[in-house]
Amino acid sequence: MQNKKERLVAAIENGTVIDHIPAEKTFMVANLLGLLELQTIVTIGNNYASNKLGRKGIIKVENKFFTNEEISRLSVVAPNVVLSIIKDYEVVEKKTVETPDELRGIVKCNNPKCITNNEPMRTVFHVVDKSNGVLKCHYCDVEQEIDKVEVV
Repeated sequence: MQNKKERLVAAIENGTVIDHIPAEKTFMVANLLGLLELQTIVTIGNNYASNKLGRKGIIKVENKFFTNEEISRLSVVAPNVVLSIIKDYEVVEKKTVETPDELRGIVKCNNPKCITNNEPMRTVFHVVDKSNGVLKCHYCDVEQEIDKVEVV
């Protein structure tokens, strides 16, 4: 008798796998990327055992490859997730999502007096400390923690 492990989630032919999502952020990632509006197959798994995170989420999206802007949005709520690009059932590219140096139109400024909260314009934040997740508004210079921001 052989002890075989089955894949917990079916393989996809072409698309993107988002892995190592902190379990509590799995559905936030799905909403942020607009996955519920897609007309393609989306598989969402949550609370899988993970050596690195304890519990993790995994999302597989068939026939969808994310833009750099979508990946930047993802980095705000779940930095360090792993994206695997799948073509013909093979991983052709694997990358860890990192927070970029600048976030444009992704998060809202916490300062109610900031011009971005009073005029119709895109926000711009400079990431001043990636390890601690500190952002600085380009317009009003207010600093805020990345895990306490509101995504636009």
